Amino acid sequence: MKILMALLILFMLLSLNTCTQDSTQWHLPEGAKARLGKGTIGEIKYSPDGSRLAVASSIGIWIYDTANYQEVALLTEHTDDVRSVSFSPEGRTLASGGSGNTWGADDVTVRLWDVNTGAHIRTLEGHTSSVNTVSFSPDGQTIASGSYDDTIRLWDVNTGSEIRTLEGHTSVVNSVSFSPDGQTIASGSGSILRGEGDVNDATVRLWDVNTGSEIRTLEGHTRSVNSVSFSPDGQTLASGGGWDGTIRLWDVNTGSEIRTIEEHTKGVRSVSFSPDGQTIASGISDGRIRLWNATTGSHIRTLAGHTSGVDSVSFSPDGRTIASGSYDDTIRLWDVNTGSEIHTLEGHTSSVRTVSFSPDGQTLASGNWDDTIRLWDVTTSSEIRTLEGLTSGVDSVSFSPDGRTLASGSEDGRIRLWNATTGAHIRTLEGHTDEVNSVSFSPDGQTIASGSGDPFRADADVNDATVRLWDVTTGSHIRTLEGHTNEVKSVSFSPDGQTIASGSSDDTIRLWDVNTGSHIRTLEGHTSGVNSVSFSPDGRTIASGSSDDTIRLWDVNTGSEIRTFEGHTIGVDSVSFSPDGQTLASGSYDGTIRLWNANTGAHIRTFEGHTGSVFTMSVSPDGQTIASGSEDGTILLWDF
Repeated sequence: MKILMALLILFMLLSLNTCTQDSTQWHLPEGAKARLGKGTIGEIKYSPDGSRLAVASSIGIWIYDTANYQEVALLTEHTDDVRSVSFSPEGRTLASGGSGNTWGADDVTVRLWDVNTGAHIRTLEGHTSSVNTVSFSPDGQTIASGSYDDTIRLWDVNTGSEIRTLEGHTSVVNSVSFSPDGQTIASGSGSILRGEGDVNDATVRLWDVNTGSEIRTLEGHTRSVNSVSFSPDGQTLASGGGWDGTIRLWDVNTGSEIRTIEEHTKGVRSVSFSPDGQTIASGISDGRIRLWNATTGSHIRTLAGHTSGVDSVSFSPDGRTIASGSYDDTIRLWDVNTGSEIHTLEGHTSSVRTVSFSPDGQTLASGNWDDTIRLWDVTTSSEIRTLEGLTSGVDSVSFSPDGRTLASGSEDGRIRLWNATTGAHIRTLEGHTDEVNSVSFSPDGQTIASGSGDPFRADADVNDATVRLWDVTTGSHIRTLEGHTNEVKSVSFSPDGQTIASGSSDDTIRLWDVNTGSHIRTLEGHTSGVNSVSFSPDGRTIASGSSDDTIRLWDVNTGSEIRTFEGHTIGVDSVSFSPDGQTLASGSYDGTIRLWNANTGAHIRTFEGHTGSVFTMSVSPDGQTIASGSEDGTILLWDF
């Protein structure tokens, strides 16, 4: 019997390791071969026994085993971002709140899951906008959910039916929390986008759970209340202000303010009491976590390490560890007593703005809004390295024809050249006065073309709506191509390197002579901004994707329109030909990738699976794989 038990345990451990290694293969959409990245991070919560950590993300809910912090499950029934998670008191059920980001696919539901099996139990429907927060009652029979629709809804856990709706907030409900005795709900409301005063409900409200009536309103925050948390004895409520940078402590019985903690320099995104009620943790927009004495309000220590805002903090049940989730796409674990960092969970990524295959197809580069460039091994789906040192989001990446150099364009107006093998920074090209939306190497690798501009500056006099050419070897500026009247979104060299096509928010495509910089012709027909341009392999045709929801093919020699492809339901952000020129791929804000017959315009198939807009797409040099990068923080590799 002992031998059988030992073998069973060994089998379970091996199975766990296998699952961990294969997490890039979990719950892939039809047609996809792998997923790179785990999506953006929402709320994080420990299970009541501390054995599991649930992470709400843009692609589902990741469950980690806290013994080794390895992934053990991914729950993916939501069709959009997951903003919030909550364990039932006994830890057997998980509740999650869905967002509404994908065009035409808003998932504004609450879902219940079996923690042990990962099975979806039921869906609770009724909210009309994103569910920002969910919380179980102490007896596990009721769930409260707060939404962008300004309401709180109470649900029966066993039946899934709605018990009642709590109405009174006039702005977004960001946080809900049950009192320890289950008789009261606290809610925090407000939006930093609505300003102050009458147009924004920056309040904390207390509600009677049994009747749904409002008990009292607690006022004092000036812009938004992002988080509310009861002390373990239920006598005190802590609230975090997203704009005023304060934590306020309230007497639950009287509604009076006990004290205000004002030492934050940025907005408070999350507050949480320790299990013994002696400490309050606050997650801040500046990337730090601060610990406070709950009785005196004095500062205990600061936990520093995140490079962007901390959106969620959670104490372990024994109070010794804090888990924090950040916009920098890491989850960090901290020792409460010493403030030291114990462990970092990586692999989550922010919105992917740009992807590019290396010439040999073995490496994929991605540029993210988290100010990083990541290099991925296409064969193993593993991350090779992260290129750091950038000061703003990356809008474009491109490999040199020999694969040795990577160019990146950023929101800070700079182009950076990197050693693609070592990740070392080579040089920075400066001259653009607005963000660099696109970079492209000439076929001989000697020249880089870059397109610039700011979408919020329509006036050509203050918008760098230019294409610039640069010498790769020296980094010197060769010439500037002027003529567009709004931002240049995309640039592409013809296969012979003699012509550049540029697509702009001024609704046009312009062709330029590379050697002289002279304007050859303008291609007109799109009724909204041109987001992407791509030459066919033979150089005779240009494909363009536009915010007018169409793809158009153009004759390079005459400038005439050949045909229009329709089918996407919202703007097309990326277009690319297959290496043989027979197929055209397009990525759209509608979250899909579509394949088209380039000769006839016939729709071949649609790839669906991203939970956010597809910002970027690239076809591998051998024509076997499409990589798509999304707002959901992941890259999907598709079988072409």
